[in-house]
Amino acid sequence: MRRPPGGGHNCFLVAHTETREGGREGFGDIITAGLDKLEIAAIRLYMKMLGGSALLAGASCLQAQTQAAPPPVRMEQIEQFLQRADFDVEELAKNLLGDMNTNKLFYFPTHDEPATPAKWGFKYDEIDFVSTDGTKLHGWFLPAGGKGAKGTVVFSHGNAGSIGHHLGFVLWLVEAGYQIFMYDYRGFGKSGGELDRNGMVEDVKSAFEYVAGREDVDAGKLISFGHSLGGAKSVTALAEKNVKGLKAIVIDGTFASYQSMARIVGGEYGAKLITDDLSPKDFIGKIIGTPLLVVHGDSDQVVPFAQGKELFDLANEPKTLFEVKGGSHGDSLARDQGAYRKRMLTWLKGVM
Repeated sequence: MRRPPGGGHNCFLVAHTETREGGREGFGDIITAGLDKLEIAAIRLYMKMLGGSALLAGASCLQAQTQAAPPPVRMEQIEQFLQRADFDVEELAKNLLGDMNTNKLFYFPTHDEPATPAKWGFKYDEIDFVSTDGTKLHGWFLPAGGKGAKGTVVFSHGNAGSIGHHLGFVLWLVEAGYQIFMYDYRGFGKSGGELDRNGMVEDVKSAFEYVAGREDVDAGKLISFGHSLGGAKSVTALAEKNVKGLKAIVIDGTFASYQSMARIVGGEYGAKLITDDLSPKDFIGKIIGTPLLVVHGDSDQVVPFAQGKELFDLANEPKTLFEVKGGSHGDSLARDQGAYRKRMLTWLKGVM
C-alpha cells in the first residue's frame, strides 16, 4: 500500500514563509489573489515595513476569501501617514484593517482537496454534520483496518490547509486498528461558516458528539488527537465539555498561547493583533482524570518546544511527555522509522 508523507501540512507553514524578495516562489500570488491594485500596494508596503510579517499576509488572504472585508485603502492615505513626523505603523495597520476581527489573521485555511484517503488505498465515508450553532461542517470517517476497532480517534488538524493536507498524521493509526474521524473547522475546506476562535472550539465538541452517536463506534473508547492548532482547540473544548467515554488525549506540536505564537511570528505588534482568549494554557489544568500524552519535537521550527512543555507542566496527572530528539513540527511521530508511533500505540494500549 502506498503511504502519504509522515506528517501533513505544517501549521503556520504559510505564516513562516518569507514575503520579501527571494522568499517562497509563488507566495506573492497567493496573498494578493482577488485584491485591487491599491489594496495590493497598501498590503505590500505594510508588509515591507514589518519585514514580511506573516500576520499581514494573513490579512490579504482574509480580504481575498471573506465577504466582510474592510473597504479598500486609498494610496493617498498611506502617503499622508508616511509623510507625518509622528508616523506610527500601528495606526497605519488599524487603518488598513478597519474593524476586522484580527484574531482571524491567525488562521490560514484553504478550500482545496489535494488528496482523499482513497488515494492511499483507504476506505472512507464523506460526512456532513453540524456544529452547536448550526454551522455546516465536513469530515471523513475512516474505518479501522483489520477486524474490530481498538477505539475511535477524533483528529483535529493543524492550522494551514484542509483535511486533505493532513492525512499523513492519521493513516498509520487506521493500519494499527483505530477508526478515524477527521474534519475541517468552520472556514476550512468544505465546511461552512467563517473563521471564529470560539466557533472552532465548538466545532471540536460537535465532532465528538457526532462520533459518539454513530452505531459503528464504541462511545466508551474515544481518543482525542490534535496536531498544533488542533491540539489547542481540543484542549479548550474538552476542558469546557466533559466527553463521556474519552479515554485519552494526545497533542502533538501544540502551542500554549495564541498571543505567544503571534509574537513569535509578528513581534510585539503581532501580539497586539491577536488576543489570548481560549488559549489552552488557561484550560489544560481543568482536565481531570483523562490520560494526556504531549508529543513535541525539540527542533520544532514553528512551535517552540517550550510551548509544549508549558502545557505539560500545567496539566494534571496522569500525563506523559514524548520529547522527540530532532523532531520538527510535522514529523515527530514519524521520524526514526516511526519509533514514537510505536511508543504512542503502546501508550494507547495502556490507557484504553
